[in-house]
Amino acid sequence: MSTPDFEPFRNKMTSANVMEPAIMAFQQSYEALCRNETGMIDESSLDPVGGLPEHVETGESFDPELLAKTVVIKLNGGLGTSMGLEKVKSLLEVRKGTTFLDLIVRQIQSLRESTGAPVRLLLMNSFSSSSDTLGHLAEHAPDGLREAGEVELMQNQVPKIDAATLQPVAWPNQPDLEWCPPGHGDLYPALVGSGWLDRLLADGVRYAFVSNSDNLGAVLSPELLRWFAASDAPFLMEVTRRTAADRKGGHLAVRKADGQLLLREVAQCPDSDLDSFQDITRHQFFNTNSIWLRLDLLKKKLDECGGVIPLPMIRNRKTVDPRDPESTPVIQLEVAMGAAIESFEGAQAIEVPRSRFAPVKTTADLFALRSDAYHVSEAGCVSLIPEREGRPPVVSLDSRYKFVDSLDALGMPSLAECDSLTVKGEVRFEDGAVIRGEASFEDETVPPGVHG
Repeated sequence: MSTPDFEPFRNKMTSANVMEPAIMAFQQSYEALCRNETGMIDESSLDPVGGLPEHVETGESFDPELLAKTVVIKLNGGLGTSMGLEKVKSLLEVRKGTTFLDLIVRQIQSLRESTGAPVRLLLMNSFSSSSDTLGHLAEHAPDGLREAGEVELMQNQVPKIDAATLQPVAWPNQPDLEWCPPGHGDLYPALVGSGWLDRLLADGVRYAFVSNSDNLGAVLSPELLRWFAASDAPFLMEVTRRTAADRKGGHLAVRKADGQLLLREVAQCPDSDLDSFQDITRHQFFNTNSIWLRLDLLKKKLDECGGVIPLPMIRNRKTVDPRDPESTPVIQLEVAMGAAIESFEGAQAIEVPRSRFAPVKTTADLFALRSDAYHVSEAGCVSLIPEREGRPPVVSLDSRYKFVDSLDALGMPSLAECDSLTVKGEVRFEDGAVIRGEASFEDETVPPGVHG
């Protein structure tokens, strides 16, 4: 390809008040695209990851001194459109009148009250999620956790690229469609460009725990905080064992050339290596998208790299209007937050139990989470009831229950003793229905009593 002309992108992004660090990060990805870099990582260049340290919950209490040096960052830019929600996903209800966002706030408030430490919370919002989030906080959050200047870290936006010209796509009828999110790897330029990194460091904050807002298993852990602080590592990734259901997800590996840990996504795997990629006995660990950062070492790394953490570019081919397959073909460039593991010498990974990875991606996930198989504590923490011994119920719902509002007609049985539940067609669970073991229902009303 010819030498890239980045000036039109810079002009477009500057006019839209995009932060300079985000422009620099996008330029890095764009130039990699124009060099025709594929981002592919061959299996022959990798070794599987061997034994990792394991996180064990001992029930110890938080160290207030460490908590005072900690910020919890929740990635909160996604909308719940795939589940029929026309607002930010963290406003889904976990219990009647209690949302994901409410529980996140309750966790921070509880820590502040119980330890006296001013643990911080930042919500990394997108342009799509900011208004909903701040509006909800204004009505429901306590003082100190409701104003944008106290809790909001804004994600950037980047231009979509015309696939034919490799220049900014033009879509004058809906100019908003000319932009896309840059992926959660935008965390690093957003922290710098917003001024939050310097502000946190000036306040004595040293440690950051980052996770998805829809993963209620990812809570601040006293054991992990102590372990990370004692490790002096610049970067820590929480990983858990892959199962057959995770074989298409990104996995952790070791680069043979230098022994560095790295993250390989399926988009970075050559077709000829897919069997090895999906071999969960070879590559046993996947990224939970929960990471820990040493903020002072992050700033040092940014200074060394000219202000931009080098992250592998991920290219996605779409159309400018995702609802119109005949609209202009575009390339959307993204970077992944976890991919930064290969940029930090001394970066580490730790194996955590599956209970710390409980994202809600579908209404089936939400249905299980709303059941009595899970307990919500006064401190806002969600966990499987002890009787389940860490095993969540496996729920499969018919496509007619794809959207959240359809769950109301389904009813809610007891899943405390359920191993798996399959629902096909029009099903209604009456009050008092109990699912035990494995059960499947199709086009029927399920009466009170034990089923399975």
